[in-house]
Amino acid sequence: MSRVRPILFNGEMVRAILDGRKTVTRRCVKARSKNACGFYVTFRKSDNTFMGVYDYDENERQFDSSQTPPYQPGDILYVREAWEEWTGGYLYKAWPDGICQPGAWKDMPWRPSIHMPKKSARIWLKVTDVRVERLQDITNEQILKEGANPEAIEHYIKQMPEESEEWVHAAHVIEFKHLWDSIIKKADLDRYGWDANPWVWVIEFERCEKPKGWPT
Repeated sequence: MSRVRPILFNGEMVRAILDGRKTVTRRCVKARSKNACGFYVTFRKSDNTFMGVYDYDENERQFDSSQTPPYQPGDILYVREAWEEWTGGYLYKAWPDGICQPGAWKDMPWRPSIHMPKKSARIWLKVTDVRVERLQDITNEQILKEGANPEAIEHYIKQMPEESEEWVHAAHVIEFKHLWDSIIKKADLDRYGWDANPWVWVIEFERCEKPKGWPT
C-alpha cells in the first residue's frame, strides 16, 4: 500500500511543477547524530545499485544502521506551499501563469508551507525512483528536470566563449548553482551548498490524482 507523505516546495518550484518542467528534486543527506562527521555510501558491486548511506564519526567508526531515503518509489506526496484561506476554499501564492487569482492581490500575510493542512493540498506527486549521488554529478538533463530556467541557461550559453559540451554544461551549472544555493540557509552553505558537493537524495516523480478518501 502506498504511503502518503508531505513534501515542501517554494513558489518558484511549485510553478515549475505546474508548468510540467520539474519532475525531480534533490534533498540533502543529513547526519542523524551530532557526532557524525560524514557518510559512507555503499553500492552492490554487480550492478552498482545503491544499498545504503551510513553515518561515521570522527574516528571513522560506522554507525550501526543505514539511513533510509525520506521517500520510496510508489509513495504519494502532497505538496505543501504558501497558502491562505479564502471564501469557499484556498488561495495559493504560486500560480503557473504568474497572475494572482481573485483576492490574492490583497496585502495578505501568506501562511507558510509548513503549516499547510492536508485538505488544502492541490498538487499530488507519485515517486517513481529514488537514488543517492553527489550534488555535482548532476547532468544537463537533470538540471532542466529540476525546474531550472531554460531561458536563463540559454542566456549563459550565449555569453560563453564557445558552444562546446564543456561550456554548455558550465552554463547549466551556473543556473542550477544559483537555484540550489538560494534554498540553502546561509549558515549551512559550507556543508550543503553547491561548492560543498554534498550527498543528496535524488527523488524522481510524476503528477498523479488525489488519493481516494483524501480529507476535504
